[in-house]
Amino acid sequence: RSEKLIVDLADGRTLVVPLEWYPRLAYAAPRERQNWILLGKGYAIEWPDLDEHIGVASLLAGHRSGESRKSFERWLARKRPGSRSLPLKEVRRAGRK
Repeated sequence: RSEKLIVDLADGRTLVVPLEWYPRLAYAAPRERQNWILLGKGYAIEWPDLDEHIGVASLLAGHRSGESRKSFERWLARKRPGSRSLPLKEVRRAGRK
């Protein structure tokens, strides 16, 4: 995937990271990705439909999602009832490499 997460900061900087760094965002429907809120005074972004929270400090540090493969697969199975686990190759592609 070539999709990006783009975050404009109050100080004028723009952060751009591959969406695949955050598997829940990568596998979300566009409407789910568009439903986000800032937490506090902008210290983090929350996607309530996805139960995803990303701290701005983590983005600045270049950290990918720390979610384990098993946790992501459980989440994906709940999101898509009746679906089978993704092949390991697909999960790795969507998550940490």
